[in-house]
Amino acid sequence: MQLQTDRPQTSAKRFGFPLALVLIVLILALLGAFLFYRAEAWPGRATRESVAGLERIGRAARDGFVRLAHLQPRVTVNNRLYLEQTTTIAQLALLDRQVEVEHEMLHSWAGSTKRIKLHGTFAVKAGFDLRKKFSVNVSPKEVLLELPHAEILSVEQRKVEVLTLENGLWNRVSPNDIEHALAALPALAREKSRDLPGAAEQAFTRQFLEKFHPAQPVHVIFPAPSPAG
Repeated sequence: MQLQTDRPQTSAKRFGFPLALVLIVLILALLGAFLFYRAEAWPGRATRESVAGLERIGRAARDGFVRLAHLQPRVTVNNRLYLEQTTTIAQLALLDRQVEVEHEMLHSWAGSTKRIKLHGTFAVKAGFDLRKKFSVNVSPKEVLLELPHAEILSVEQRKVEVLTLENGLWNRVSPNDIEHALAALPALAREKSRDLPGAAEQAFTRQFLEKFHPAQPVHVIFPAPSPAG
């Protein structure tokens, strides 16, 4: 009886160690396969998460433009088109300035002089033509905004006063003279407001950057002026 009892115990000891070794090897193999899968999948997952983060920045920039200008700019993420440009209005007026100008015309003929002097008040508006290119390019290193230059959108007459209207003895003021004098006033108002577009660009950039704060540096550029043809 004693001999029969000892044989199973000896057999269990004989096979128990290899079985444990097999289990350990199997566990290590599964762990290695799992780590290999994670290592293989991580770059793709990290890339997807990075692109998703850049797209969120692109949408935030788009939302800023919509709030300020009712404009969705063209948005690219890593130089890949993400959103096309759309707008519901043609122009965005940012600054409005009242301008007063005077114009005087003197004309002498055969010793006879006629004179016209006018004073005009105009409302000059500056801003952006939203049909031009507005683009946002988002990359891991920076956010680049490219905007068109602002421009004078309108010069609206508010009031015109005739300060002087004098006829010469035979050199009379004609309707054509008055028409030309009146036409000179808006041009003078536009010239007097030539600094207004630059101020509009600064105002828009400041307002936009007050609301838009991505982790990357933000650079705003305007296209170089076209060379004189």
